[in-house]
Amino acid sequence: MVAAKERGRRDLAVPLGRALADAIAQLRDAGDLDPAELNPLVLVPAPSRRRAARRRGGDPVVRLCTAASAASAPEVVSVARVLEVDGGVRDSVGLSAAQRAENLAGRIGVRARAPRGPVVLVDDVLTTGTTAAESVAALRRAGVGVDAVVVIGAVR
Repeated sequence: MVAAKERGRRDLAVPLGRALADAIAQLRDAGDLDPAELNPLVLVPAPSRRRAARRRGGDPVVRLCTAASAASAPEVVSVARVLEVDGGVRDSVGLSAAQRAENLAGRIGVRARAPRGPVVLVDDVLTTGTTAAESVAALRRAGVGVDAVVVIGAVR
């Protein structure tokens, strides 16, 4: 994920998207997500700072969600880019867990009409869990329940 995020490896979107589609299928098989026939699934990418997305040539999480949507065919899986980060949020590299939490506290919002259907929040890298937690909180404030959170990689 770091290569896709920081080194411009756009070619990784397809294999990472397939892995995400496989993870979703496993969640369905385990009963953690409803069967595809009941409701179309919505993937919500965790937000990136606009400056970071521009520097990276786009948002890698959106790319992998789009690839997962395609890999899920014939199941209908949509991607809803509804979360945004407040302009005052700084880059989290080098911040402690407490500083990351303070940096993002209440600064993720829902910028568009809230998605309907089973929602899976997708985040790229889990460091402290702050981005995922704030994203879920923002969606809940907008009346959207999050059925699962899938993270591609984790920092140890």
